[in-house]
Amino acid sequence: MNNELIQQCGDELYAAQRNRTTVQPLTSRYSELSIEEAYQISLRLLERRLADGERVIGKKVGLTSKAVQTMLGVDQPDFGYLTDRMAYNQGEEMPIGEQLIQPKAEGEIAFILKKDLMGPGITNADVLAATECVMPCFEVVDSRIENWQIRIQDTVADNASCGLFVLGDRAVSPRQVDLTTCGMVVEKNGVLLSTGAGAAALGSPVNCVTWLANTLGRFGIGLKAGEVILSGSLVPLEPVKPGDFMSVSIGGIGSASVRFI
Repeated sequence: MNNELIQQCGDELYAAQRNRTTVQPLTSRYSELSIEEAYQISLRLLERRLADGERVIGKKVGLTSKAVQTMLGVDQPDFGYLTDRMAYNQGEEMPIGEQLIQPKAEGEIAFILKKDLMGPGITNADVLAATECVMPCFEVVDSRIENWQIRIQDTVADNASCGLFVLGDRAVSPRQVDLTTCGMVVEKNGVLLSTGAGAAALGSPVNCVTWLANTLGRFGIGLKAGEVILSGSLVPLEPVKPGDFMSVSIGGIGSASVRFI
């Protein structure tokens, strides 16, 4: 795929995001699209968003749990960029009806960094040493690809299907909680929806951040002090609509809740 086509695809996804429309899967039109090319498309999409005044505040790992990989028919993680316009605070209403197309919510553990991490060669010990705190989080993913008919290249190009996210109101040191065994409980509209544990995300959320640092390092991109790193879902994705209320509780860390409008 030449550079002109990469830019064209990035611009198409940018327009879909801004206009709340969907596009045909890129992989259905460009059968030879590689993951490397898909990441170049995602960078073009990010470039357009930054030109619009958005600011990068973190990164996310996607497709970390087997449940989500199976649901979406992919077999490896991916990553995307978080901007300031994606972030909401605990207690704020999240306007998915105005901003998203086909949203799905997932409970996660967010890492807040106090030191830079630049791969390759990053270890789990490096990640823990660089982490200021962990927090409960809801990520609401979205896809600009029709009916979520994605292969790994489609979601990579689409900024890892980023949508919006909300952090809880409590933060703890990553050394004060067992991030592998900590349990997660998700409720929707007051009804128990799903449960999970830290091990659901590549064996541990720490593994996810380590993978992210080393993968980004191959592109010459680092994780930076102060950034929010979403480490991946511990539970299956749940479609949401305006009017829904969801809460997540993570043992030893805290809870987060969000009302969708």
